[in-house]
Amino acid sequence: MSVVDLQVLKEEAIQLLIQIINTPSISEQENKVSFLIEDYLHQYGFHVKRKFNNIWTENNNYPKQENIQTILLNSHHDTVKPGSNWITDPFTAIKQEDKLIGLGSNDAGASVVSLISTFIYLSKLSELPYKLILSITAEEEISGSSGVRSILHELGSIDLGIVGEPTQMQVAIAEKGLIVLDCIAEGKTGHSARNTGINAIYIATRDIERLRNFYFYRKSDLLGSTTLNVTQIQGGIQHNVIPDICSFVIDIRTNELYKNEELIEMIRKKIHSKMNPRSSHLNSSFINPMHPIVLRAKLVGRKIYGSPTLSDQSIMPFSTIKIGVGDSVRSHTPNEYVFISEIMEGIDIYICLLKDFNF
Repeated sequence: MSVVDLQVLKEEAIQLLIQIINTPSISEQENKVSFLIEDYLHQYGFHVKRKFNNIWTENNNYPKQENIQTILLNSHHDTVKPGSNWITDPFTAIKQEDKLIGLGSNDAGASVVSLISTFIYLSKLSELPYKLILSITAEEEISGSSGVRSILHELGSIDLGIVGEPTQMQVAIAEKGLIVLDCIAEGKTGHSARNTGINAIYIATRDIERLRNFYFYRKSDLLGSTTLNVTQIQGGIQHNVIPDICSFVIDIRTNELYKNEELIEMIRKKIHSKMNPRSSHLNSSFINPMHPIVLRAKLVGRKIYGSPTLSDQSIMPFSTIKIGVGDSVRSHTPNEYVFISEIMEGIDIYICLLKDFNF
């Protein structure tokens, strides 16, 4: 098996990212960019599988034995919709010396191309002690049902996931989860002049006040406390009618010390309003700090931390870390950018992390 030139892979990674930026891939509209990436992988002889707008492939240079341990390299090719404050065309890559500007450049195009280069390089070595799967997936930005969770069962047993998101190539060993609850307070209509009826807004505000003062006692060393915020409220149809319905939305960011189902039941017992979980499958992620990949990351100079932001880690039922090129603070911002030097260094760090890795 011929070893590929790493410098060539790095140069191709930059050109591939430019093509990715120039190919709009808003969540649920990633079809064109998925074929673009698939075509690139075909050039290196990989057989690529596809479902919806997700693509994946695997290496062949591992011992063909039962129970071989498997590492998944994953990142997403979808983007959010661009805001109105872009100075440049978000769908046209602009190179300014070391800076590459364009929608999805930082989140998560830089990680996508870096993981692809890493996968190709490792797959062309003589042999790895583990099986390697690369998946570039859809709908991460909307936690969509046709994203990575639609293919996890087709990938087989995974022992470790490496999720590419902009972390400045530091390693998130824990990540907050998310619960969204839709709540409805029910009252009874009446004429405001006669002060009759049961005001649903008052029921809702009493519940909201209870939630405002609710405290989650289990505090994580990595992720801090679980937090709760009421982020939306709506009630009433006109000024002279006592409202019989008031709806509000609860946003909960969870640490690894609570199960989502446990938190939902805690909230249900706390309020009088009816409650319907809109999203409860996005769990907090945590990997043992003594896991070999964490020890390896420290050995190659990576810092470990707990991440407040959500990624596809939340739906992966196996050990994962989050590490990727770029900086999270640039994500979803006008004139999003990544530095080309960050991509070059990111590829080196990924390879250093994995080339001599053993479970």
